[in-house]
Amino acid sequence: MKNRFPKIVKAAIISVYLIFLAGAIVRMTGSGMGCPDWPKCFGYLIPPTSEDQITWKPNTTYEEGFIIIKNETLYVAEKTIKTSTNFNIDNWQAYTKHDYNVFNKYHTWTEYINRLVSVLAGFVFLFLIFSAFKLRKQDKRIPFLAFAAFFLMLFEAWLGKTVVDSNLNPTTITIHMVVGLVIIALLLGLQFIISDEKKKFPYNSVFNKLLIISVIFSLVQIAMGTQVRQFIDEQVKLYGFENKNYSLMNPSFKFYFHRSFTIAIVLVNFGLFYINQSKKLGYKIVNWIIALIFIESITGILMYYAEFPLGTQAIHLLSGAMLFGLQFYLWLQSRKTVRS
Repeated sequence: MKNRFPKIVKAAIISVYLIFLAGAIVRMTGSGMGCPDWPKCFGYLIPPTSEDQITWKPNTTYEEGFIIIKNETLYVAEKTIKTSTNFNIDNWQAYTKHDYNVFNKYHTWTEYINRLVSVLAGFVFLFLIFSAFKLRKQDKRIPFLAFAAFFLMLFEAWLGKTVVDSNLNPTTITIHMVVGLVIIALLLGLQFIISDEKKKFPYNSVFNKLLIISVIFSLVQIAMGTQVRQFIDEQVKLYGFENKNYSLMNPSFKFYFHRSFTIAIVLVNFGLFYINQSKKLGYKIVNWIIALIFIESITGILMYYAEFPLGTQAIHLLSGAMLFGLQFYLWLQSRKTVRS
């Protein structure tokens, strides 16, 4: 295609992975509640940089929606008000969506940057659907996949608000991630349609079926990983983020399943590697898949045995999402239906 659409599709894919990375950093640093409200942060378009900005003060003007902390309680201004010398509770409404009432500027700005990345991705997706609509006569699948991805991005934005309002409900976070993977799959479908890679590789039935198993295994592993992450979050709440080394004390069965299931994933994907090499299929993506599995395994080991070294959680989550994307795209390449 002699236009800019392929570049826009690639930009959209990169933007989604950047959201995965930003979200992983938020969870790694415990910054998920850095902003108690959504889409603003403590009622500000640009977040506060000190606790003094959100602490109630006399003779101060607060705009509607501003959030303050008073006596370890969150209050939101129902309308623009100017305070007097004494705190008048009638001018404020208790923020009851959750009881989070701690300000940490680093957590606040980490969460805020995460939201900025999502906003920038939203603009990329607007360009995507505009460009895809112009190509509707060339291939009807193009606008369908583009608009489906765009609407799921809107759904993700709503889920983001729900995650904050629910004080990081683990189930909502899991759905949030799974929908992100679906968006990746839709965008990779777009990338495949507009690429010239449909007839480059020979079809191998065993390889294709084993690849389907590997994709399913990755989805199961990612879903189970979010459940392990739920256990860690509960431990963090119990012991405090500063004691994250206690996060995997007495882990549940889900943790052991998640860890042991890695063996099955390694075997299946090394099977793909063996078939690709022995049958000379020529799929270079397989090498990247093996590399990502190695990274996933190493970071998982480090998190358990080295008490979550800085960056390992983010790398673990991002490499898992990238692994799913590569496996899915390889499946698109290897299908018999694309041969003619």
